[in-house]
Amino acid sequence: MASAVLKRALESASEVGITVTGRSSGREISILVWLVLEDDKVYLLPVRGSEADWYRNVRKTPMIRLTANDARGTAKATPVVDPARVSEVVDKFRAKYGADDVARYYKSTDVAVEVSLD
Repeated sequence: MASAVLKRALESASEVGITVTGRSSGREISILVWLVLEDDKVYLLPVRGSEADWYRNVRKTPMIRLTANDARGTAKATPVVDPARVSEVVDKFRAKYGADDVARYYKSTDVAVEVSLD
C-alpha cells in the first residue's frame, strides 16, 4: 500500500524510481521512469513498450516498489494492453512531458502500466 507521503512526493515528481522483481533471476531491479499521477493512479509507459524488461517483469510479478524523493511504497502494477486505454495514457504523457519528447524517447507505445495507490 502506498502512503499519502508518497503520493505528495509523486505530485511534483517528473521521475519515479521503480523496483521490480526479475522474472528469471528473482533479484530486485531498479530503474527511473517518467510518470503521470492522476487521482490515486500512477501511469507508467515503458520506453520499449512490451519489449521493456521491467514491463515483462511486472507481468510476472506485479508488486512493485515506488520511490520519489525520500518517500516509498509498494503497490500492485496492472499492465494496460487495450489500445484505446494505452492511447489515453500516451496522451497524458504528451500533456505532461511534451509530444516531441515522448516521440523522441518512447520507441514503442503498445502497452502502459497503471499503479493504484489506494
